[in-house]
Amino acid sequence: MTKLKLREKAAWSLLVPTSMGVRLTPGNGQPVQCSDSFKLQVTSAESNVASVSSFLGLPVKVLTTFVKDSPIARLIKDNLAGRRMSVEGPEIDQGGPWGYRHQFNIADSGFGTRGPRVHNDRAGEVGRTLDVKDFELDRIFGQEGVKIMHLSGLIAALSPETGEFCLQLARAAKKHGTCISFDLNHRASFWEGRESELRAIFKEIAGISDILVGNEEDFQLCFGIEGPEAGGQGLTQKIDSFKGLIENARRAFPEAAVFANTLREVIGANTHLWGAILSAGDQWHIAEPREIGVLDRIGGGDGFVGGMLYAALREWEPETWVQFGWATGALATTMLTDYGQPADEEQVWSIWKGNARVRR
Repeated sequence: MTKLKLREKAAWSLLVPTSMGVRLTPGNGQPVQCSDSFKLQVTSAESNVASVSSFLGLPVKVLTTFVKDSPIARLIKDNLAGRRMSVEGPEIDQGGPWGYRHQFNIADSGFGTRGPRVHNDRAGEVGRTLDVKDFELDRIFGQEGVKIMHLSGLIAALSPETGEFCLQLARAAKKHGTCISFDLNHRASFWEGRESELRAIFKEIAGISDILVGNEEDFQLCFGIEGPEAGGQGLTQKIDSFKGLIENARRAFPEAAVFANTLREVIGANTHLWGAILSAGDQWHIAEPREIGVLDRIGGGDGFVGGMLYAALREWEPETWVQFGWATGALATTMLTDYGQPADEEQVWSIWKGNARVRR
């Protein structure tokens, strides 16, 4: 069995750096272009991951940055406090109406045969200014202590400044004995014209990470690692190919102890086959693809990572990491928020067991 070497004494079970923003979603599964009312919610991929642990009672810290005196910043702070997360980060002057702001994510959830569409509006995003000079890394990682830091390729690729920020965080975490989780999260629009720069950053972070998460496209596009071909066989028939992908990734990054991949096949916007595969040491742990109902697919992958990291923090057997992650990912797709809000561990395990009976 593979055990992560978690710090025994640490103020924070999980730490995530992120760029916070808001999401606008039409009601009742309607498209953006023909809607006149929208739900506004606070969002970021990394805080989505951290929500599983915070709602289940583990201490979580978010490193981010805010626009000073912004009502959206106030909304974000109150939301994170409601998710039981501690937050640290500077406040940046807006610089006038055409200055900094928090990102907007405009999302149509899709319905039936109409797939979701997401439009990212990130001009002037204050999160692009994230800088290690605004954080006392020796205090955070050394004096306070962190068990797992989760990094996302979305933040590492957001700007040259955030790429350096994530590198410095990874180096500090490694120095102080913090485990590092890295979800590659490749986005072609972020990488355009910056391939050499970002590949070097991602390789260094992946090279000192303990947990690597991605899919066949992430590993291929970030590092050129061979994976399953798109289309063709169904997910179950492709599992051996996914194992081959992970073996290729393991040879490229031998320091990592855990590799994980989500498996998804879209039948319709509201019906998916959902599975996962995890390698810990020389053991394979697989959640065979099963049909799940989907209210909104956005955040399902983050939910998987959040559940997997929670199980690792609880020091359960690795077999349960993929099971709990599968269930928290499935949970997230049933919610209007793009992060899972588990009531308790029992609710998550009921989802894994396929028990949707009423509890009184």
